Parts: sequence; structure tokens; C-alpha cells
Amino acid sequence: MTQESSHAARTTHAVGPHRVVVIVDENSNPFELGCATEIFGLHRPEIGRDLYDFSLCLPEPRTPMRDRFFTLTGVAGLQAADSADTLIVPNRPDVEVPRRPAVLDAVRRAHARGARLVGFCSGAFTLAEAGVLDGRRATAHWQWADSFRARFPAVRLEPDVLFVDDGDILTAAGSAAGLDLGLHIIRRDHGAEIANAVSRRLVFAAHRDGGQRQFIERPVPDLPDESLAPVLAWAQERLDSALTVAALAARAAVSPATLHRRFQTQLGTTPLAWLTRERVALACRLIERGESRFDVVARRTGLGTATNLRALMRRETGLNTSAYRRRFGPETS
Repeated sequence: MTQESSHAARTTHAVGPHRVVVIVDENSNPFELGCATEIFGLHRPEIGRDLYDFSLCLPEPRTPMRDRFFTLTGVAGLQAADSADTLIVPNRPDVEVPRRPAVLDAVRRAHARGARLVGFCSGAFTLAEAGVLDGRRATAHWQWADSFRARFPAVRLEPDVLFVDDGDILTAAGSAAGLDLGLHIIRRDHGAEIANAVSRRLVFAAHRDGGQRQFIERPVPDLPDESLAPVLAWAQERLDSALTVAALAARAAVSPATLHRRFQTQLGTTPLAWLTRERVALACRLIERGESRFDVVARRTGLGTATNLRALMRRETGLNTSAYRRRFGPETS
């Protein structure tokens, strides 16, 4: 949960399942299609229910994928996009080639009726061509940042992050960042506990902050090992205690300045920001599991007071504690 989630998502707990539709166009990337299918389309027996109603649609009955590795057929026509609650737009490597007018019209119609729009990697170009990103925040793969800025100067491009959540329009920087964004969307829609269950199924990191840099410096380490994994694991078991940056540095046997550098290099964030996100994520899980005493949640997560918990949850999730409990907490009879 990050500053990108400052806009609270519309709930998926409306009448009927939330419908996710992916538009697949000529030369689309199979990997991003696979990411969308894995995140939104698979049955979830470990959860006990399906999270979304998922489908694909094509502007043409036969659509060759990237480099014509295979051709997609037997899929619904483009009209299926008109019933999507979340529409994932097509992406492809030849970003200079204009998208089909029919695809851009489908994106505009979806935006006009309030559907959520998602672009993976070069999908930001599709959204920008449709005109729905003007004045909005977005990201795209680093290698196309200059081209994107030149073509779409009205878009507030953030080229050095994994993904951007701008409320009803979300964009991911690259192929694998589509998984990060997909899990972020599940966290918005269904809470941290469900997102963690899906990430375990994927054997993927449950939460990489959207503001993390696309490139994280990973120099070949000299001995001794400089990995942060041991100190992170140690801290995650003690979130309810008075952890400080100095305590983390002492555990890692380095100075606070060195610890800051390692956090920036390996995680793209600061020790204090990481601690806060971990504590808020734990608070979310406790609330989802039924803990309704916010002073207890604050104490068990190291956030101190219910007032502090409320403020940090609003900052990190876009919802205050009561709203989060109503949306993601156990149903009461």
C-alpha cells in the first residue's frame, strides 16, 4: 500500500462479480496476457471463491500475438469490452504504430461510463492515444520514456517507478511489474489477506511498493553478505516493539547511514518508510481477521495509538480504519 493508493478503489462487492476484460490486439505481448490471466482469471480454491469474472476480447476474429508466435482465436469480439468493470488495454512492442480506432473508441467508452482502466508496460501508449491520460499520472517502461513524453506532453509521466495508481487509471512500467500492479489491485479490491494468498499461489513477492524504482542497483557483493533479508525477517517478527532505524542498523551491524544506503539500493525506499508499510500491512491483516479494537491493532503493530493508526492507514490505503473494516472485515450476521 503506497501513496499511489490515495484514491480509494470502488468496491468489487457490488451486485454480481466484478468483470475484468482484456483487449488483445495484433502483436500484443503474451507475457502480459499471461500475467492478467494468472492474477484475475484463475479459479481460487484456496480462497473458496473466484475473485473476478474474467474474459478476453479481440477486435478481429484471428489475432496474431507478438512476432506471430501464435494466433488467438475463438475469443469474444470487441463488444465484450463494453461490459467491463475493469478494462485492461492492449500493449505491444511497436509503440510508434497507432492503435486501431475501434480499440481506442472502446477505451474511451469504458472511461466515460466509469470503468477502471489498466495498462501494462506499453499499454500506457494505448491509454494516452485514447486521450484518457491527459493531466493524469502514469508510468511506462523506461526505454520508451522519451518517446512517450514527446508524443504525450499532457500526461504526467513517472518513468522511474514500478506502477502508478491514479484512481480509476492504473499503469505498470514493465512486463513483470504487471504482476505487482495486479496484486496491488487485488489488495485494493479484496484486502491484504486475499492478496497475500494470491501471491503465495504465484510464489511472488506479496507487496513491492509502486514507488520502487524500475532499476535497483545490485552490485556484485563483497563478503560479508550485505543482503537485507535477515534484518527484514528479524524486524517483521517484532513489529509490535519499539523498532527504530538505529535498532535495525545495530541488528545489521552497520551504521544508520550504511543501512539507509542499503535500503535505497536493494529496496528503493528508506528503513522508516519500509517499517511503516509493514506495520500498516499487519494492521490491515488484523482488521480483516476480525480485530475490531483499533487501540489493540495499533499496539500489536507498533503504530502506538488508534489516532496514529487511523492517519497512517488513510495515507497508505486511502481508507480510514472504520472504512477498511466495513469493506474488508469479516461479515457480521
